Amino acid sequence: MPQVRIRDAASFLGVSDDTVRRWIDQGDLTAHLDGAGRKVVDGHELALHARSHSSAVPDPLGTGSSARNRFVGLVTAIVVDKVMAQVELQCGPHRVVSLMSSEAVRDLGLELGSVAVAVVKSTTVIIETPGGLS
Repeated sequence: MPQVRIRDAASFLGVSDDTVRRWIDQGDLTAHLDGAGRKVVDGHELALHARSHSSAVPDPLGTGSSARNRFVGLVTAIVVDKVMAQVELQCGPHRVVSLMSSEAVRDLGLELGSVAVAVVKSTTVIIETPGGLS
C-alpha cells in the first residue's frame, strides 16, 4: 500500500502541510508512522480524498465536448512568427503549452492575460512514476 509523506501530500493537492495536518486532526485523513517514524497517509485514502474534494474551474466556454481533459487558465506567454505561434497557459499550478498557427492566435484574440481553455484529446497519455516516492 503506497504511503505518502505529509509534505508530499500537501504538494500533490496544492495545499499547505498545515492543511493536511488539520485534515488529519479533523479525521478527514488517517495518519500512520512509516518505518522511519515519519507521519504518512495512505495513498489510496489520499486519492479518494483528492477526488471527492476536487473542484474544477468553471469552463467559461460553456460548450459540450467529448474531451475530458480541459484546463481553464490564463495566457501567460505568446511567441508568434509569420506562420506558427507558441501559446502558454497557466492552469492552476500547471503550465500548458500549445503550438498553433499565427492565424489561430489572431482569430481567437489571444493576448497576455486572456482566459482560455486548453483541451487535450489524445489516445496517448504517458504516465510516469518518480523514483524514491511511494
